[in-house]
Amino acid sequence: MGLAYSYRILGDKAENIENAIASYQAALTVRTREAFPQDNAETLFKLGLIYQNAQRFNEAYTTFKQTIETVESLRSEIISGDETKRKQAEEWNKVYSCMVKVCLELQEYTQALEYIERSKTRNLVELILERDMQSMMLSAYRKTIFSSDVVAQLEKLQDEITTGQYKIQNGTAENPQVLAQHLQQLRQQYNELQNQYLPIGSGFKFESFQAILDKRTVIIEWYILDDRILAFVIKSTEEITVWQSQPEDLEAFINWKNQYLADYHNQKEQWRNQLEEHFQELAQILHIEEILAQIPKNFNRLILIPHRFLHLFPLHALLIGESYLIDLFPNGVSYTPSCQLLQLVQTRQRPKFSSFFAIQNPTNDLAYTKLEVDSILNLFSSYQVLSDQQASKDALLQEMPKLKEANCIHFSGHSYFNLNSPLESALILADANISQNIDLSKCLTLGEIFNLNLSECRLVTLSATETALTDFTSISDEYISFPSAFIVAGATSVVGSFWSPSDLSTALLMIKFYQNLYIGNTVAVALNQAQIWLREVTKLQLQKWILTIEMNPTLKISLRRGFHRLPDDAKPFREPFYWGAFSVIGA
Repeated sequence: MGLAYSYRILGDKAENIENAIASYQAALTVRTREAFPQDNAETLFKLGLIYQNAQRFNEAYTTFKQTIETVESLRSEIISGDETKRKQAEEWNKVYSCMVKVCLELQEYTQALEYIERSKTRNLVELILERDMQSMMLSAYRKTIFSSDVVAQLEKLQDEITTGQYKIQNGTAENPQVLAQHLQQLRQQYNELQNQYLPIGSGFKFESFQAILDKRTVIIEWYILDDRILAFVIKSTEEITVWQSQPEDLEAFINWKNQYLADYHNQKEQWRNQLEEHFQELAQILHIEEILAQIPKNFNRLILIPHRFLHLFPLHALLIGESYLIDLFPNGVSYTPSCQLLQLVQTRQRPKFSSFFAIQNPTNDLAYTKLEVDSILNLFSSYQVLSDQQASKDALLQEMPKLKEANCIHFSGHSYFNLNSPLESALILADANISQNIDLSKCLTLGEIFNLNLSECRLVTLSATETALTDFTSISDEYISFPSAFIVAGATSVVGSFWSPSDLSTALLMIKFYQNLYIGNTVAVALNQAQIWLREVTKLQLQKWILTIEMNPTLKISLRRGFHRLPDDAKPFREPFYWGAFSVIGA
């Protein structure tokens, strides 16, 4: 009846709305959360839509809040794996989007951001938290957000919850109703205990997150609705401000995205030649200057949180007037999938940065990777390198103990991101038949990376193709990517690429990046400064710099000759294609 009245054409519209509301409310006396939770959520959602469409926003807020509480209660009962949770998140992402719209109408911007955070990267955050707690139990000396006693309590509660859930689902519980109530109490105890140290999901509160932000750091978090683009500007001491696009901006962005990706996949030369023009147009579509106007000049660090398709593009290379975005923030521009993930990763203690593990040119077809890796080795007190044909899957498995102990992991070779099946994306190792069909069994796949133990790792650098891309098809924005896999495995920061620059420019950028790290810069500052250096360096400056790098004399002469036809003041790597591909994801 509620549905019928909602769509009824005949009769008075206001009366039909009231009848629809009454019908849904009557249905909810039977479709209770306790008896029929899935039906309860569906009915509440439809009732919330009625209120929202009638612009009764306070009632819509209350109803959507109840819907989300039921949905998250259902989620807590899932024990069949991350894939089921991901599908559930995608199914119910619609209610979070509606809630965000209602919060905007009520000018409750903090609430809007909290519900956005509850709707995205939830599985990823929980997976990272679980892995970090396991590391804590295995390494009692390690300082983490949880004491060993708290970890033990959390594990005990989780084991009891899991056992009870299995009994209910397998029909072996003596009194399922009583057990279900007991499990709800246990989940509440678990969440309350965890939230004392690190609130996530429904426990995430903006105020506690805001308190950990550096006073000169600003965050821009985007969120794409079905009718507009939102950008939340987050600072440590002020209220959130929100920029909202017009519907035509979203349409322009979708058209821009389609053209960019079509050129990237089908007309590489045209795509490369128009990169600067592309980024200038994207900056206009996103009204980036209007958003930046909300940020005082004394803020010197920027953290970007993209959403869906925005994960595919190097936003740090957006052209603003005569400058690029990275020029405006001297303390670095970096990326993170969500506020919750940033909060979690920042708790990792990784003070050591002395051991280096490199996988170099497994396919033996890149001319400058040896120069790249050899130049970086000298900056570390200990290192291990698998190069050329030695960089096979079998060899990597044998060296897992050293990989586990590494503070910095560097991959310089080929890779690819599989948009149709992201977990089958891979770092290509020796003997993987790159010229024909790639043998995934001889590669390190994204799915396998999730299961690595890199609890000593501060930095993973992926000097390869498309290693910063993510699965943009996920409505829930679960951020399935190489960076997320390495962060789950234990890394604090990951450097990845949006495309494949030239072998030479990548080698020069990476050498400069590690030199900047060596003198004490943060990962973001080290990379941004290296990018600006590569962009602005002249032929004459580059030739002098090459003389300071230890390398094969023949290669050094070849490099210098490669630039000899250019004028002394020419900037050979000025185009964004050379310097814009790489970004920092994580802490």
